[in-house]
Amino acid sequence: MKKTIGIFAHVDAGKTTFTEQLLYNTGSIRNLGRVDHKTSSMDTDEIEQSRGITIFSDQGIFQFNNDTYYIIDTPGHMDFSAETERSMSALDYAILIISGSSGVQAHTTTLFNLLNSYNIPTFIFINKADIDSFNLELIIDDIKDKLTRDILYLNSAEDIINQCTAEFVADRDDAFLESYLQENYNSKDLIGAAINIIKKRICFPLMAGSALKGIGIDNFLEVFSKLTKTEYQEKEDNNFVGKVYKIRHDDKGTRLTFIKALSGKLRIKDEFTFIKDGQASSEKVNEIRVYKGKKYETINEISAGDVFAVVGFKSPICGTLIISGETIIEQTSNFHLTAALKSRVNILDKTDVTILMEKLRVLESEDPALSVTYREETEDILISIMGRIQLEILENVMKSRFGISVGFEKPQVEYRETILSTVTGYGHFEPLRHYAEVQLMLVPTARGSEVTYESRCHVDNLILNYQNTIENHVFERVHKGVLTGSPITDIKIILTDGRSHIKHTEGGDFREATYRAIRQGLEKAESILLEPFYSFEIYAEETYMGKIMSDIHKLRGNCEPPVLNCGNVYIKGRGPVESFMDYSIKLMSFTKGTGSMSLMYDGYDLCENSIEVINKIGYDKERDVENTSTSVFCTKGTSYTVPWYEAEKYMHTIN
Repeated sequence: MKKTIGIFAHVDAGKTTFTEQLLYNTGSIRNLGRVDHKTSSMDTDEIEQSRGITIFSDQGIFQFNNDTYYIIDTPGHMDFSAETERSMSALDYAILIISGSSGVQAHTTTLFNLLNSYNIPTFIFINKADIDSFNLELIIDDIKDKLTRDILYLNSAEDIINQCTAEFVADRDDAFLESYLQENYNSKDLIGAAINIIKKRICFPLMAGSALKGIGIDNFLEVFSKLTKTEYQEKEDNNFVGKVYKIRHDDKGTRLTFIKALSGKLRIKDEFTFIKDGQASSEKVNEIRVYKGKKYETINEISAGDVFAVVGFKSPICGTLIISGETIIEQTSNFHLTAALKSRVNILDKTDVTILMEKLRVLESEDPALSVTYREETEDILISIMGRIQLEILENVMKSRFGISVGFEKPQVEYRETILSTVTGYGHFEPLRHYAEVQLMLVPTARGSEVTYESRCHVDNLILNYQNTIENHVFERVHKGVLTGSPITDIKIILTDGRSHIKHTEGGDFREATYRAIRQGLEKAESILLEPFYSFEIYAEETYMGKIMSDIHKLRGNCEPPVLNCGNVYIKGRGPVESFMDYSIKLMSFTKGTGSMSLMYDGYDLCENSIEVINKIGYDKERDVENTSTSVFCTKGTSYTVPWYEAEKYMHTIN
């Protein structure tokens, strides 16, 4: 049986040390490495070793009780949680490490909620149980208050089949309840029912020990082995299906596409057809690598349940579902964690901008959340980030991998723009010997729906090939709003009409007409500014409740009624990223380290101080020639431009 498990924890909870113990105790590695000694088999990157934290998700393999385990060690720092989330699509089970000295920390809550959103069965290991101040009951109460009350505490594998476990399982599994009441069950029935409720995430097995001293590791392995099960289809007649969860480049710059095989088999030289940017390409599996930390072995074939890397793929991105025998269209995954901050890149040496962009695109392929953009009008290079520590790491990565010195400016919030009511935009592009006209309806949609597209244009007016071309142009670039030049969102773009010329219409004509139609519609619409929001959970002593509630109001946030429990307060709410992104530091300060705050990206919503923000950004839409709303017409061999507010009088789809 093959099982893929991910190890998760708040930074410094002992996650990588725990992973090291699993590998060592199962004979996968000969020497037990340590993070503080820079000898861990999983944190192999020089930057990880110097920082003493996990930055990149790495893979190990071990055998236990005749099962094969792929283990993925993930970053614990919030700034690298996008990397953590991407690994979740490869998992069968998760192990959440909780510090016995700190309890459930802010980021622990975020991780638990993420695992819940991906429906990943989760085991909990309380680490550092060897410290003098350790109190198991207090930690379990903390877990029940902040994470879940469905805790099944086990001392050892023998506890799986005791009376307490049977009662716990019967309370959550109706089929087993009947057998339990009739005293008509055996240990196999009990274990099967326990596995069932674990998979449903209504049971979270919990154990305690010390990763540093190797206490409780063997017991945990036995429990985990007995209470986990996977079923993968490896038959020859099954199509290969795999999910891309990570992109990397090795020391030679070779692109590695990391995949979790979900069914079927994959072999060297298998070919797949990908469509990217409207272009089809045939790509071949040139090499299959199975990684163990930084080392790997090459094999000729893998099957369902395996986790591996492919050399030869250029098109797939994180989240791509690869299916043999099918054309694979470029797709993106809607990750829950999104970078809500942007930072400007400053070149500190003489590196050419083109070369810098090329290297940043490499990093973007590995971390799509970076979302690298280049603004030609200002010659600014911008990247999206999760936090300030990430910028420090990126500086080191650019220097160590590419030999380029860069600096980053203070992160700023990334705004969005949308519209309040439906409008129709028109774009006409007709310089001499060119022709295209596009009529697009812009319809506001629900928050979080982003930009979508539909065609309602009759093929008698515009052939299907050109309609498909227009759709490609809608999505090939980020379209800017007219208030701040921020990307537009939550708009459905509907093609209602269009015109071409049998002789003069060429490839790029509909691109220009489409861009201008969108912009002309935005000029006519009533635009509104949106800003990113966090959902937050705050835990603190009750004495600080008044100040916290006052702060939330001052920071333009809102919250549910506080929940009091044994002298502590729990507050759940929502507020703008711009005002809340540094509040966790302030909270820690005035609560003297006893308060904690977990933050999770919660989409975009109306910006209440939009006038202030618009004035501060100072976007001049008239000078943004790359996003013009002006249409181009031609009469008697002479081309001329028409501003957006007069363009409709000249349109052929109207007249």
